[in-house]
Amino acid sequence: MSSFLEVEDLQVQFTTEDGVVRACDGVSLDVDKGRTLAIVGESGSGKSVTSAAIMGLHNRRRTKITGSIRLDGEEIAQATPGRLRELRGKRMAMIFQDPLSSLHPFYTVGKQLVEAAQVHQDLNRSDAKKRAIEMLTKVGIPNPVRRADEFPHQLSGGMRQRVMIAMALINDPDLLIADEPTTALDVTVQAQIVDLLKELQNEFGTAIILITHDLGVVAETADDVAVMYGGRVVERAPVRPLFHDPQMPYTWGLLSSLPRLSDERGDRLKPIPGSPPSLINLPKGCVFRPRCQYHQYVEGTKCDDVRPELDEVRTGHRARCHLKLADRERLAAERLDLDTAREGA
Repeated sequence: MSSFLEVEDLQVQFTTEDGVVRACDGVSLDVDKGRTLAIVGESGSGKSVTSAAIMGLHNRRRTKITGSIRLDGEEIAQATPGRLRELRGKRMAMIFQDPLSSLHPFYTVGKQLVEAAQVHQDLNRSDAKKRAIEMLTKVGIPNPVRRADEFPHQLSGGMRQRVMIAMALINDPDLLIADEPTTALDVTVQAQIVDLLKELQNEFGTAIILITHDLGVVAETADDVAVMYGGRVVERAPVRPLFHDPQMPYTWGLLSSLPRLSDERGDRLKPIPGSPPSLINLPKGCVFRPRCQYHQYVEGTKCDDVRPELDEVRTGHRARCHLKLADRERLAAERLDLDTAREGA
């Protein structure tokens, strides 16, 4: 049975003076209604480029896009701009990373919500305003009637983020992409935004793609996780196996850079050495090879010369690595103290 959103072998390339940027290099993922897929990885790994391709936001005169993007069975990778405008807002919507730059500074938030509703629904202005107030109430904004007459700069960061969520959900989309929805918000507001997304998903059955650096948010909200590096998905698994049985050295690096309650005071975190690769000049073999501490456990020069496939390690769990399974189990346990983590889970 097919998923609501299916992305297969997505390639997104930008031509620059320095060369071709392979921002997405064969990305495949899927998400169904009522489920949340988290996409994680360092800046420059291709997360936001992937989401923009799904939404049809790239300028096609400067961008080469190949592969397949199917929304509820409809192929939209090469859909016309007109068809994409029909789908955006109505069937799929996006919460952008910076709400202040995404909201129009010269219009009240109420006016912007009304316009978003009227574009896709047959509503008069009075009914559209009622719908806007209803959505502001639903996302937890106090005094929604008064707030609707305020401009974005008059609201706090958390309030603006809630307005963005209200705008994204005002037409009841089937797919919601949230690009770093908790960035630059304090911890309390972050928790409120995460809880709000879960509540709204339970109410509307929305499929959610959550793009984030915050693995704590991933553990709390996601059903499945795709780890991206160098424009590729390097590991894909349900959330629990990814945290308790990770299969790719880059994922080990992300997890070991997190503080743990079991750590002794003064213990240092274990950052990933080196820097992410240039998307103009990706390594020939494994994209993580220049930063990987474990390539010596693979025979010959396979890591340097051969691109690893995204192979199924266990049911529903795929990883892109040349290490033998027994070596992965041993090395991951050493790096992450997984036996202790499993006992405490």
